[in-house]
Amino acid sequence: MIVDEETLDLSNSIEAILEAEAGVPGHVQAELMESVLEVATTPCRDIRQAGDELRGLRRSVRATAAEHGLAIGSAGTHPFALWEQQRIVAKDRYRELVSLLGFVARQELIFGMHVHVGVDDPDKAIYVANGMRVHVPLLIALGANSPFWRADLTGLLCTRMPIFRSFPRVGLPPAYRDFEDYVERIDFMVRSKVMADYTLLWYDVRPHPALGTVEIRAMDSQTRVEHTLAIAALIQAMVKELCERFDSGKQLSEYPYEMLDENRWLAARNGVSGDIVDLPGAGRVPTRELAERVLERLRGHAEDLGAERELEGIDDLLENGTGGARQVKVYEANSDLREVVREIVEHTEP
Repeated sequence: MIVDEETLDLSNSIEAILEAEAGVPGHVQAELMESVLEVATTPCRDIRQAGDELRGLRRSVRATAAEHGLAIGSAGTHPFALWEQQRIVAKDRYRELVSLLGFVARQELIFGMHVHVGVDDPDKAIYVANGMRVHVPLLIALGANSPFWRADLTGLLCTRMPIFRSFPRVGLPPAYRDFEDYVERIDFMVRSKVMADYTLLWYDVRPHPALGTVEIRAMDSQTRVEHTLAIAALIQAMVKELCERFDSGKQLSEYPYEMLDENRWLAARNGVSGDIVDLPGAGRVPTRELAERVLERLRGHAEDLGAERELEGIDDLLENGTGGARQVKVYEANSDLREVVREIVEHTEP
């Protein structure tokens, strides 16, 4: 979020940031609206390198913003901003998106976190994408960082999820048999002129053939760098586990779509403080308990990847609350949304 340093309102100032950013490892770029700033690391060897790049990017854009009387904050939504006051970036891609989707695109004043993990075989990538579907609700719960929308405490810790749900081709993706099946089904949608290419599938999880990755897109942007890296480390460990299962010839367990979709809602509503359906017919379990079980199972994978230190951020989310829960705590003290944004800005600095 690009905000005015004094008022903390969103500021349509992306061009001022882009003009000054050069020479920093990674990418600083525009998104749909002029008040939104996207940073992305380059492909990294491991989570440590990704962390170094991300910290460098945050420090750089923060310094550039300060030179223009601006500040940078990271969360899933701006607590009191109105989408009607945001300008669309002057690029054909974004103008075309607004032309196609109208209000649905204009009201997408949300901020997400995307994690790409390289996978070395196309059929394996499909297997991993299918397997990650069951993990999406837990990742939404851990990343829940958007309890406010248009100056309203919504009752959800991840308000971003239902807002984005108005887009076409979002939410849980279908399960594909293999890469050939994926190609055939994407080709059908392109030939039908539903979309120009597969990048217009905005699912929570998707294979990204051009990059050779599986991309997980379900989480809110995180305020604290350590939480961003912790969720990325957890995702990488999940992908590693699924890759090993594929290599050993194990079949994925089957879960009803209804269960996974309902779990997305439960996760968005309550973060890690509520319940979630663990197995079909087994009823609901505390989300925190499920997270602790998954975390314990994956610690060895994280150690193999050199990410055990970063994974400690998940312990912090479970013990001290997700970003959304922390925003609510700040708000409850004085019912002051600008205080909430000020806190976001302060903790966005690495």
